[in-house]
Amino acid sequence: MRAPKRPIHAVATWVRRQPPKVKAFLAVVSGMAALVFLRFIVNDHDNLFVAAEAVHSIGVSVLIYKLMKEKTCAGLSLKSQELTAIFLAVRLYCSFVMEYDIHTLLDSATLGTTLWVIYMIRFKLRSSYMEDKDNFAIYYVLVPCVVLAVAIHPSTSHHILNRIFWALCVYLEAVSVLPQLRVMQNTKIVEPFTAHYVFALGVARFLSCAHWVLQVLDTRGHLLTALGYGLWPSMVLLAEIVQTFILADFCYYYVKSIVGGQLVLRLPSGVV
Repeated sequence: MRAPKRPIHAVATWVRRQPPKVKAFLAVVSGMAALVFLRFIVNDHDNLFVAAEAVHSIGVSVLIYKLMKEKTCAGLSLKSQELTAIFLAVRLYCSFVMEYDIHTLLDSATLGTTLWVIYMIRFKLRSSYMEDKDNFAIYYVLVPCVVLAVAIHPSTSHHILNRIFWALCVYLEAVSVLPQLRVMQNTKIVEPFTAHYVFALGVARFLSCAHWVLQVLDTRGHLLTALGYGLWPSMVLLAEIVQTFILADFCYYYVKSIVGGQLVLRLPSGVV
C-alpha cells in the first residue's frame, strides 16, 4: 500500500495545483495572518525593523561561509551585491547626517561584509563567477530609482540632497535582489547556501514590511503624515510591499524544498 502523504505535503500539492489567482489570494491571506500574529507577539514593533536588518546580516554571513568553505561564487550575482552596497552606503550616509541609532551599527556591519563578498567575487574567486548568467542590466533599476528619488522624496526639513538620497536607498533596496533572481532564473538550480541567503533576504523584507504596516496601524495613520506629505509616504509602503512580493514565490519553493528534504532547490519555469 502507498504510504499516506504527510499533511504538509498534501497541502503543498493542493496549493501547487491551484490557478495563479488562487495562489495570489492564498499568499495575501497568509501574509495578513502573519501580520496579525506578529502584532500580538511583538510588543515593540520597532524591533521588527532591527530584526530585519539582523536577518539580512545573517544572510550575508551565510554567503561568506559559502565563499570560504566551497571556494566558489557560482550562482551569486555580483550586480545584486553591488546594488546592496550602494543602498547600504547611501542609507549609512543618511543615518549619519539625519539620525544615528542602532540601525546605523547594523547597516555598517552589513555593508562591511557585503563589500568583502564583492571583493571575493571580483578578485579571489573570479574564475567561478557566472558572468554570462548575471546578465541583468544594472542601469534598468539604477536609473529609474534615481529619477523616482528626484521626483518623489521626503518633505522633511533636511537638505534637499539628503532627502533625495533617503528616497534613493528606499527604492534601491526594493529592487536590489532582481539581478540575483535573474541568475537563479537562468540556472534553474540553486545550491543550498545561495538559497539560504535569498530566503534570508525574503524574511528580512517581510519583517521590514511588517514593521511599517504595523506602525501605521499602531499610530492610526499618523505615521504617514509624520513621514511628510504628497506621494512619499505611500511610496515607502509600496516599496516595502513590492520587495516582499518579489521574493514571495521563491520563498514558497524554498520552504517546499526544505520540507521535502531536498538539499538543492530546483525552480520550475516561470519562477522568479
